[in-house]
Amino acid sequence: MSRAPLTKAGSERLRAELARLKTVERARIIEAIAEARAHGDLKENAEYHAAREQHSFNEGRIAELEAGLSMAQVIDVARLNVGNKIVFGAIVEIEDEDTGVAVTYQIVGDLEADISKGLLAVSSPIARALIGKSEDDSFEFTAPGGVKRYQIIGVRYQ
Repeated sequence: MSRAPLTKAGSERLRAELARLKTVERARIIEAIAEARAHGDLKENAEYHAAREQHSFNEGRIAELEAGLSMAQVIDVARLNVGNKIVFGAIVEIEDEDTGVAVTYQIVGDLEADISKGLLAVSSPIARALIGKSEDDSFEFTAPGGVKRYQIIGVRYQ
């Protein structure tokens, strides 16, 4: 089984989240379950069912993080020496050739991806289209809304 790539910064963020889920959140949820049990009849106790659902979600996330972190290959992006070529960990500024709108993404591991924070999963179609390209290259990829064309404005590593 291959090891999934993960940036050093992403690994640290995920380990911090794991620690918070195991200590702070788990204790808070256990306390909420105990308080809800004290209210009596569990069949009709919405607080109890909500707390149990939170408990299940929290434990599932803990298991997902533990499994992902144990199988991850942590890559220190700052130590990569690839010039302006795009590889895993690159921070890429691209511009839509049709609209002129520029966006910046970092190509990261699947476990740490969060598009709202500009963290693009290495397995995503746009990241796969970017890998191997260089600054000033144009590329296209098929998005759900059709084919998109972009110009690569800048590439950096930090």
